[in-house]
Amino acid sequence: MAKTEKAVFTNMCMISDGRGNILVEERVKEDWRGIAFPGGHVEPGEAFTDSVVREVREETGLLIESPRLCGVKQFYTDDGERYVVFLYKTECYSGELYSSCEGRVFWIKRAELENYSLAADFADLVRVFEDASLSEFFCYEENGEYAKRLI
Repeated sequence: MAKTEKAVFTNMCMISDGRGNILVEERVKEDWRGIAFPGGHVEPGEAFTDSVVREVREETGLLIESPRLCGVKQFYTDDGERYVVFLYKTECYSGELYSSCEGRVFWIKRAELENYSLAADFADLVRVFEDASLSEFFCYEENGEYAKRLI
């Protein structure tokens, strides 16, 4: 078995306002449509934390500070690449909120998240953001079927 593999690095950030609200993005891309948190790809040579600050700024207009790594999601693409999503959260932000071509961004009450049309597996992913006993969401194929583990 090879000791290296191709990988794609991305990020996602849960931004909360400290008053029970979270920032969500209504994603429009076909590959993962629905409500999720903002985020995107890590550019070559870019630090993971810098990438989440940049992506949030591009997609929301907000400048986040002190993003804390709280977990990771990973799965394999159809091309056999390991797709890794670094999960961050923060309550520190400034700027004026605006939407981008990635989708509309808006604040909602955290308690109302499940009332929205969520991106695939997003409800499980939120558990990794919020439950300190979890640090990983791993998706894989088992006996030809889609499987997932929250670890």
